[in-house]
Amino acid sequence: MRNLFLMAGLVLLACSVALNAQQYAISGRIPLEGDSGWDYLFADSVNGQLYVSHGTEVDVVDLASEKPAGKITGMKRIHGIAVANDLNRGYISDGGDDDVIIFDLKSHEVLQKVPAGKNPDGILYDPYSKRVFAFNGRSNDVTAIDAASGKGAGTIALDGKPEFPASDGKGNLYVNIEDKSEIVQIDPQTLKVKKTWSISPCEEPSGLAIDLEARRLFSVCSNNKMAVVNADSGQVITTVAIGNGPDAAAYDPGRKLIFSSNGEGNLTVVRQDGPDKYTVIATVSTERSARTMALDAKTHKIYLSAAQLGAAPEATPDNPHPRPKMVPGSFHVLVVSPR
Repeated sequence: MRNLFLMAGLVLLACSVALNAQQYAISGRIPLEGDSGWDYLFADSVNGQLYVSHGTEVDVVDLASEKPAGKITGMKRIHGIAVANDLNRGYISDGGDDDVIIFDLKSHEVLQKVPAGKNPDGILYDPYSKRVFAFNGRSNDVTAIDAASGKGAGTIALDGKPEFPASDGKGNLYVNIEDKSEIVQIDPQTLKVKKTWSISPCEEPSGLAIDLEARRLFSVCSNNKMAVVNADSGQVITTVAIGNGPDAAAYDPGRKLIFSSNGEGNLTVVRQDGPDKYTVIATVSTERSARTMALDAKTHKIYLSAAQLGAAPEATPDNPHPRPKMVPGSFHVLVVSPR
């Protein structure tokens, strides 16, 4: 009987530890100077640095101290950042100048500017092809660049507006097509579209993450749904309820958790019970405007760009849906940590 009580106690302790490991809360805020807008963040766990898009520059934050560590400047309107640790190179999509900026990961010195399509937005480095891909939001295409030399490798036409991409590192790229509610599968070597999949009932997909082991894609959509998609067949396995106004998705393979950062002011945490079974386990309060994020796979922390927002200006015929203006001096990165 004593052994039974002991075993029961150990089981309860293990369940308590597992439950606590899945609880998240705001653990800090990193103030950053400047009142420009923002888009994606990228956490480079290898080098311990967080890259934050911020108007015309990228803020570099040291992940260990969570303090500003530098800037990459001289751009017009930054969207995304990607890194190639094997090449000591970083890449920035400058939507204002229709360029991809190549920089040194150690010194942060700008090394090269490479022409892209119209308004390069999402960007990634694909280790399989050793190429960087910029997904161009206005020309509805993809610019492929040799990651080492910076030379253009070709252009891939798409049937709609691309949003965030993902790579499986095995010869497949994936990208959400926002205005068609699709995911496109691309061959990074031949630069051809392989397949196009509808992800209905998900509408206007933005953020995209991938589970390499289970071969599942996670696409967050504007109608408060996350689509779980088979990365080989394109089948929509299931949909999961998320918050309003999502823009980014992240998958933590160490904890089997998927995250959706939602502009209404929360973070949806979804547990992967199996390749085809998913459960919402938490809705973490963040801040209104915190809709883009990056996951540090080493510490399991999540970083979200945000700012205080004032009242929106009055609507005009040219701008019928004006966005609220940022309160000066309020831009910061929220840190959300597991308890």
